[in-house]
Amino acid sequence: MVKKQNTGIPTELEQSDCSILLDEVKEKMKILMDYGMSEKEIISSLHTDQQLPQLIITRNYRIFLGDEHREVHLEPLVKAVYLLFLNHPEGITFKDLPSYRNELSVIYGKLRPGGLTDRALQSIEDVTNPLLNSINEKCARIRGAFVGQFDDHIARHYYIDGRRGEAKKIALPRNLVIWEK
Repeated sequence: MVKKQNTGIPTELEQSDCSILLDEVKEKMKILMDYGMSEKEIISSLHTDQQLPQLIITRNYRIFLGDEHREVHLEPLVKAVYLLFLNHPEGITFKDLPSYRNELSVIYGKLRPGGLTDRALQSIEDVTNPLLNSINEKCARIRGAFVGQFDDHIARHYYIDGRRGEAKKIALPRNLVIWEK
């Protein structure tokens, strides 16, 4: 058997084969999307062989990823929002956020050594007000922190996500979440 030398530049035949294969993949993706799968779901299902790192929450609420203990840095209010959603694997709809105001206050209070000032309480009011954009800003910061650690197909398991009008949640299986005591 003759082994082909890889020059890094595809031949015309290879380019043609790739083009045909890509057309077939696009056709199959369209069929899956017609069945109701999103493009994001299809792509993530192609990455099922990758192991998701554990998420470790320390006693003092620092967040680490995997065996390398890479820290995820979040501002206290952003971290409080993240921990709130982590506590609710079923997810939370943004319109129901006012019902979680007290729980978020307790979490945020643990992250602020000086306690909750009037300004901190106003920030909690803002983030739990579904008519304001504050919750979306916090979710975008959380997403950015995890996309900075991983490719999106892995990171999406760690950040708050969901369809418009539906419950937003963190998709990470909770057996991968370690809360240190």
